[in-house]
Amino acid sequence: MAKKGEMRLITALDIGTSKIAAVVGQLDSDGHIEVIGLGTHPTTGLKKGVVVDIESTVNSIQRAIEEAELTSGISIRSVTASISGNHIRSLNSNGAVAISGTEVHAIDVERVIDAAKAVAIPNDQMILHILPQEYTIDNQDGIRNPIGMSGVRLEAKVHIITCAQSAAHNVIKCIERCNLAVDELVFDPMASSYAVLLPDERELGVCLVDMGGGTMSIAIFIGGSMRYSNVISLAGGHVTNDIAVALRTPTKYAEAIKCKYGATLPHLVEANEHIDVPAVGERPPRNISQSKLVDVIGARYEEFFQLLLTELRRTGMLERIPAGMVLTGGASLIRGGQEMAEQLLQMPVRIGYPENVVSGLEDVINDPIYSASIGLLLYTRQLLTESANGKILAHEQRKGIWGRIRHWLQENF
Repeated sequence: MAKKGEMRLITALDIGTSKIAAVVGQLDSDGHIEVIGLGTHPTTGLKKGVVVDIESTVNSIQRAIEEAELTSGISIRSVTASISGNHIRSLNSNGAVAISGTEVHAIDVERVIDAAKAVAIPNDQMILHILPQEYTIDNQDGIRNPIGMSGVRLEAKVHIITCAQSAAHNVIKCIERCNLAVDELVFDPMASSYAVLLPDERELGVCLVDMGGGTMSIAIFIGGSMRYSNVISLAGGHVTNDIAVALRTPTKYAEAIKCKYGATLPHLVEANEHIDVPAVGERPPRNISQSKLVDVIGARYEEFFQLLLTELRRTGMLERIPAGMVLTGGASLIRGGQEMAEQLLQMPVRIGYPENVVSGLEDVINDPIYSASIGLLLYTRQLLTESANGKILAHEQRKGIWGRIRHWLQENF
């Protein structure tokens, strides 16, 4: 166990459509993370992952941070935050350069990644992540780390994730209004992947779907690297709204009914089982069959999985993910969701839990709801480790997201 002076505190801030979660981790010199603080608070300030009400979002962030500070006993000064929304875009790109000497050095890798990222993106977008997939030296492909290898020509394949500059700016503005610095913004399913995916799944080919309150975020990993990502503007909040409309009940009760009685398949409930549904206003509650609730929920989840199937076919990825699909996030917990997904997608499907990756508060954090939060801690740990080992390249060293925004402004104006 490291001494107190060797400990480093890191804080993850998962900014979701329906809730804000702040998780405080204590990182020791051995790279082990212990969760020492947790705070959550509902929010109505975001829609489909995008800030639509700054004051409401600031209030929710502040409440979550205060709770995390209270449980951890420390004062939070900076965070690594998640970002999602249908403004996220991605593309794969290639670059090639001549190796400057007889073998590849870090500067050559920097140059080839700069060449690969030299693609046209919309003026209102900025680069969020540049993720190397593989390198090629003189027609020898599939290289993970080219440094030290001999050759004449170096090529790189990268996955580039971009986001709306205004969306990133608004997220950062909300965080800074809470007197916090933003160390990094991380694409939501990329963060979750650190917490829930197995190395074998990443290598073989797997599709991760983070099912939140406002969006479903997709990330496909093949050969250990991200090959495709996208965001679909349908998620758990739409199920809640369907229940509210179909059962004519206020949204807050619809959410409670979904969590307590919800299921996607008829055989999971008894046909003669009934539940009391609060009515709007002062009308008395109505007694309805659970099978009606299952019909409503099942129809929407079937739409979710059909959309995912269509997206996988459209991108040509369906045959490239033999490890199947991993569902995580709050909306993945619906009863029968995994079973329905396996039936419709005809592939292995499991629910992704952030298990055995960190210690502390295990009975709370080992839940798909906190996959992105725990993933943010693990992502931060990797950056700190690579930085300490001198492996962070210059294009990754710009100080936080504000550095990248300034760089984006310099390149475009």
